[in-house]
Amino acid sequence: MDRNLDAKGRWRNKTVAFRVSAEEAELIDKCVAISGLTKQDYITKRLQCRDIVVQGNPRVYKALKNQMQEILEKLRHLENVDGGNEELLETIKIVAVTLQGMKGEGE
Repeated sequence: MDRNLDAKGRWRNKTVAFRVSAEEAELIDKCVAISGLTKQDYITKRLQCRDIVVQGNPRVYKALKNQMQEILEKLRHLENVDGGNEELLETIKIVAVTLQGMKGEGE
């Protein structure tokens, strides 16, 4: 039995696993990268309905920059924004909320 002591002194020896689609996995990975948290911490906080507080650092900045570049490329290739672009619109919302939160820290 693997036992891992976390930062709060709790033994973490239970494994939770589940399957997601490729699209869901991509969205989870994007959210994790933008949050600056580990995937475990991000998913745990989301499952417990706790706020995700993004701590600005070079890794988060790079993730946001990469997301914005990807969005720009997709927008360049779109002729019309229609009902088939929900994933892109969801990504735009996530990045916008994160950037807005980071803006509030520096003011």
